[in-house]
Amino acid sequence: MIDLHYWPTPNGHKVTLLLEEAGLDYRIHPVDIGQGDQFAPAFLAISPNNKMPAIVDHAPSDGGAPQAVFESGAILLYLAEKTGRFLPADPRARIEVLEWLFWQMAGLGPMTGQYGHFSVYAPEPVPYAIDRYTKEALRLLGVLERRLAGRAFIAGDYSIADMAAYPWINVYDRAPLDLAPFPEVRRWQAAIAARPATQRAYALSKQVNPAAGAPMSDAEKAVLFGQGAKRD
Repeated sequence: MIDLHYWPTPNGHKVTLLLEEAGLDYRIHPVDIGQGDQFAPAFLAISPNNKMPAIVDHAPSDGGAPQAVFESGAILLYLAEKTGRFLPADPRARIEVLEWLFWQMAGLGPMTGQYGHFSVYAPEPVPYAIDRYTKEALRLLGVLERRLAGRAFIAGDYSIADMAAYPWINVYDRAPLDLAPFPEVRRWQAAIAARPATQRAYALSKQVNPAAGAPMSDAEKAVLFGQGAKRD
């Protein structure tokens, strides 16, 4: 059994995509990030960066004590290695998947997240920031578009690279990006959306957070965006 500490965000969806695809037994522990659950001492013991998702695997492959893992990319890699699925054994093919997993972690996620912050959540418009991150989000979509030309998925077969990137495509309903110039991305996105495991994973959103998709309150924004180096 795997304990999944989760809230329905793009990074949270990455992990439920893999858990559903692999058919692993798991139970969800909601981490309401708008209410500050991520700062609870019990959660920080497994996720010291006060970010979800995190997991605790009660049946790790080495047969030892429960294994905690934080950071969504590390969780995907851990579960892929545990199950022997969605990460090729061939060294060169494996490197391809890992390249694109880290591309998402270092580029697509953070840059799209900043685009969303300044386009949706910032208390006042910052034109330079909006322009900067819009251009970078579109540049990264262009990188993905070129990569997908002639390929069904990012690195051959469906893999953790696809599961990492998919939730970060056009995340913000209140600030949609124009995907018309990216037909390969749209084709790939539709193929993943049609997978039964994807539909099961995303159905969890409303189960865990019935208010998913509603505008964020000022109090929630203060919790998410107002933290410095020390929190009382």
